Amino acid sequence: MNISFDWSLVRTFLVVLEQGSLLAAARQLQSSQPTIGRHIAELEAQLGLVLFDRTGRGLVPTESALRLAEAARAMQNSADQFARSVMGSDRSACGTVRLSASQPVACYVLPPLLAKMRLSLPEIQVELVASNAVSNLLRREADIAIRMMPPQQATVIARRVGKVTLRACAHESYLRRRGLPRHAEELLTHDLIGNDTHEDIIKGFASKGLIVKREQFSFRTDDLIVVWQAIRAGLGIGFVSEHLIRTEPSVIQVLPELHIEPMPVWLAVHKEIRTSKRIRAVYDFLSDTLPGVI
Repeated sequence: MNISFDWSLVRTFLVVLEQGSLLAAARQLQSSQPTIGRHIAELEAQLGLVLFDRTGRGLVPTESALRLAEAARAMQNSADQFARSVMGSDRSACGTVRLSASQPVACYVLPPLLAKMRLSLPEIQVELVASNAVSNLLRREADIAIRMMPPQQATVIARRVGKVTLRACAHESYLRRRGLPRHAEELLTHDLIGNDTHEDIIKGFASKGLIVKREQFSFRTDDLIVVWQAIRAGLGIGFVSEHLIRTEPSVIQVLPELHIEPMPVWLAVHKEIRTSKRIRAVYDFLSDTLPGVI
């Protein structure tokens, strides 16, 4: 028996399967929850199968969905391979290149570099994904990614282009009001800006022998740009990169002797699409310019 179905719905099925909810899948696919729901309903109707049980906690895959998952992933991998092959055969230095970078890098590091690149590569358009999540190069979520960790896939080429060194800092208005901390333990008596759900800063304190609980942060957010704006507004002492601190003279580094292990910055690209002339041009430009500013 031949079954006809829309192949484009398979990608939605896989993302919903991985994310466990329509809302999370919609965020990843940059779509809306109702659209994702319609895609799943359409695929179920075309296949004549129920793929997910709807519960109060999200979507639970049925046995049919789990049985089809392996074949669906094989289809996705084949489609990705096809796309990379097409990109790899592209010899034109014009068109679109999709970049992915963390919020601070996307907001403060890349714009001036991309302005320079526009002068030397005017036929290339750039799509920039500002996200702290790691983009999947194999699935073409980005052509080039700037990451704080080396890629694990053997098919991804990466070059270390710099490092990010975090420093404790505060606005001069806050320091006039509360004073300058003289040692790391004294930080615990100050208004601290920290994470909401992430535990990076808590773990950093723990590595220094300081036990800090989430409630000790007077202001909490996981958005790195909000952290920076909160520091600039004088809300308290926070942790940002040296690069950001240098952009704002009124933000003062505190406890310069407090050592925080630098995070390496990697420029990553899938090896099969690096032969694309436009992607290679952007990759080479970033390889040359990023080490000087990050």
